[in-house]
Amino acid sequence: MSDNAPVADGSGNGETKIWPYIKGILTIGILVAVGYGVKASGLADNFDQAWIDAEIKGRGLWGYGLFFIVGALFTAVGLPRQIVSFMAGYAFGVALGTIIGVLATAGGCILSFYYARLFGREMVINRWPNAIKKVDNFLAAGPFLMAVFIRLLPVGSNVLTNLAAGVTQVNAFSFISGSALGYIPQMLVFALVGKGVKVDTEFRIVISVALFVVSGVIGAYLYRRVRRGKV
Repeated sequence: MSDNAPVADGSGNGETKIWPYIKGILTIGILVAVGYGVKASGLADNFDQAWIDAEIKGRGLWGYGLFFIVGALFTAVGLPRQIVSFMAGYAFGVALGTIIGVLATAGGCILSFYYARLFGREMVINRWPNAIKKVDNFLAAGPFLMAVFIRLLPVGSNVLTNLAAGVTQVNAFSFISGSALGYIPQMLVFALVGKGVKVDTEFRIVISVALFVVSGVIGAYLYRRVRRGKV
């Protein structure tokens, strides 16, 4: 047998080079299949007020736990976290709904983050090492604050951000805890709407301006830290 031929234990050069790509393709394929399955099955469409009335309200701890699990799974595959917060507000009220909505969304963040870290990181690093290094350096300036900053912004995909962070070397606890903190303002607004509280245009404008200012302050702080680190 040739020294370069792939061997059963994965130590051959050919298999070593090919396996990360096969693993990465499977990772992406599974994620797409799960997302498509949720959409095609109508499960996401059934995550509505009628389901809340039938399965969550008045069920005590069972209702809290079921909502958390469903919310975490749905946000992990791409359901907007705003919908989860809206339904949490409808089911549990503003204060408790905000807390449970944030916890469920953080649970989805954990699932998609570790999915990417465990199954997709090897392929991405092999395929785009320079790009990943730049992202790692960027997040290293302050992973907790950077996560807060990203989540405060009213743009971007929650699940794609989780997956992108998962393939970097960012500290998992810092990223996830920062994300949870950054989720709170927008989740509060949607919990208010879900509860049926009239959210005036002026209030939404104040929240938007506040989020913009906080994001700007965090961004400026991180920028100064990066500059000091380069000196």
